[in-house]
Amino acid sequence: MKRASTPEFGRIVVSFFEEYLPSQRGMSIHTLRSYRDAVVLWLQFAARDIGRPLESIGISDFTTERIERFLDYLETERGNGISTRNARLAALHTLARHLGARLPEQLGRVQGILNIPFKRGARQMPIDYPESSDIRALMGHIDRSTPSGQRDYVLFAVMFNTGARVQEVLNLRVRDVRLDPPEQVRLHGKGDKIRLCPLWPRTAKLLRDLIHSQLPGEPDLAAEPLFRNRGGGPLTRFGVRYLLRKHLPEYRSATQGRRIHPHALRHATAVHLLKSGVEFATISQLLGHASVTTTMRYARADLDLKRQALSQVFPDALGVPAAGRVRWHGAELTRWLRRL
Repeated sequence: MKRASTPEFGRIVVSFFEEYLPSQRGMSIHTLRSYRDAVVLWLQFAARDIGRPLESIGISDFTTERIERFLDYLETERGNGISTRNARLAALHTLARHLGARLPEQLGRVQGILNIPFKRGARQMPIDYPESSDIRALMGHIDRSTPSGQRDYVLFAVMFNTGARVQEVLNLRVRDVRLDPPEQVRLHGKGDKIRLCPLWPRTAKLLRDLIHSQLPGEPDLAAEPLFRNRGGGPLTRFGVRYLLRKHLPEYRSATQGRRIHPHALRHATAVHLLKSGVEFATISQLLGHASVTTTMRYARADLDLKRQALSQVFPDALGVPAAGRVRWHGAELTRWLRRL
């Protein structure tokens, strides 16, 4: 068999991202970026593993053994968990299927790659979220007298109000917000799904002030992004993470000791809504979850909710014993102790 050339593999990768994923599979930009990251990581690893420049990698270098070494590298050297390792493998499986469809003579190679199994045993890590005191500390740390401080304050207020994914908030344009009653925002979620989320009047006022003070009064104002960086371009996810850690530098999660990340504000909104008695179905719609099952995990995340649920099932057993009811002889004392 003729050795596949490097340019041919390059064309496969290009058609994978330009044609196959967006057009034939209909995948969103978020999935495309995830697959892009996986392929870039593999290309960088393969170049080091082979000892050649990245641009010289060909189809013959896309082997089962090298992918298995790549997966080991992700876990041992990059410290990735099993779920991340499996996500990278899923991207390479999809690339292999595309390769087989374009070049049927490579089906033997493709079948070997597809036989690499996903790793079992991925644990669902506890949900990290900031408490109310952390949110107050975050908002109180921001100097709202400066343009950047005003932007940061409104950004975090919108994130906590809506519980939206960070990219959903960063994609907002002026045309996506309604600042007159009933105040609301239009969010573009996963799979190009659009949902409306109500805004608190206070959040709407913050947005109105931000638009009037920081966005140019041009004819195409409606298309302007709400949250911009110093250069006038849209703020990025990495920029939001930097700002969060800047304004809440001492935060460490209670379960894992991690620094704060943008998605934690989404978790905080969900848990606080549950504590306020909002139903799971309503929270699921607000957050844009595909299933209520996804929302149910927040009930397992909060100790206060667990205590409340237990106290409703066993109110007597978990209640504080009333003073003066204990008689200090054996039978009564034993029963009292068993109720603790």
